[in-house]
Amino acid sequence: MISAAVMCLAMNIYHEARSEPLAGQLAVGYSTMNRVSDERYPDTVCEVVYQANYHAWDDKNPIRHKCQYSWFCDGMSDVPTDDQAMMDSTILAQQIYYGVGIDISGGATHYHASYVSPFWASDMEVVLTINQHIFYK
Repeated sequence: MISAAVMCLAMNIYHEARSEPLAGQLAVGYSTMNRVSDERYPDTVCEVVYQANYHAWDDKNPIRHKCQYSWFCDGMSDVPTDDQAMMDSTILAQQIYYGVGIDISGGATHYHASYVSPFWASDMEVVLTINQHIFYK
């Protein structure tokens, strides 16, 4: 049986990096886990992945585009549609979660696609660029 933590990590890898090369998928997974280890963020994988701003009157549905990971609150379905990519994401998530492998993200806690310019990027150190993602710590 796959734990909830592994599934949360797998969903993040799937939605954030399924079209990226293996290195990009691994870096997204490790950067997610680095947030779990960082005192500035929640202590569990699921809390990190689903961290969002919510309306005061609605603690079930996040404010659109106010999430740590954009796929979670972009208004689109979060149900995976590519079975092979989801299986691959789940296998990677298990390996990352259970410590099989080395953190290739360089300790990153943040990343973004190369075609956007988030306000926080200038305050952080670039540690890695893989295909469409730039990783920071």
